[in-house]
Amino acid sequence: MKAMILAAGYGKRMRPLTDSTPKPLLPVAGKPLLLYHIERLRAVGVTRLVINVAHLGEQIMALLGDGAGFGVSIDYSVEPYPLETGGSLAKALPLLGEQPFLLVNGDIWTDYPFQRLIKAGLAEDCLGKLVLVPNPGHNPNGDFSLSGERLLAAGARGDGYTFSGISLLRPQLVADYPRRREVFPLREVLAGALQQQRLCGELYRGQWWDIGTPERLQALDALLRGAPG
Repeated sequence: MKAMILAAGYGKRMRPLTDSTPKPLLPVAGKPLLLYHIERLRAVGVTRLVINVAHLGEQIMALLGDGAGFGVSIDYSVEPYPLETGGSLAKALPLLGEQPFLLVNGDIWTDYPFQRLIKAGLAEDCLGKLVLVPNPGHNPNGDFSLSGERLLAAGARGDGYTFSGISLLRPQLVADYPRRREVFPLREVLAGALQQQRLCGELYRGQWWDIGTPERLQALDALLRGAPG
């Protein structure tokens, strides 16, 4: 199985930190965010990675190279400018192949066990399975609801959860999207699949951080530096 790590955004909310460093390379407890993902994926046997790059992408490629030094192999999907999540996936499809792949946002930190998604796989009629988390303060209403393993739109009853940025997707989800264009968000694609009742999900209540502000980065850094081991 392959995994794609999204690493091409500008990280505008993290400025001025991201004026000179791409967001996925911002250090947490002395280690770039991106390396946490690579290490966790490698630990469960996912060693074929695709990473998209744009803003300051040369720094990511210079650090990681072909991945051999980190026990993985890396193909890069180089974008002329950030194509948003949907556009990035569409451009990377030739590198991802025809089998389901893991997709991970490069600007999160989590202890989610990737092997759980891998072992569970996808139901035959599901185009993707999204990992949801309890709503953080900056997204109080959530993105989706769950009915068993079926994903639903977040309701008005306060039963919504937040999409973690971790998912297992079939390439067809994006390849067959009728409104594909150079730049578009993945949420458009998910909305269409949701209407067709072809998305699944699971809830994870462990550690998950969306590194969207310098304050959250500092809080996570303090947490990890204070953790045993």
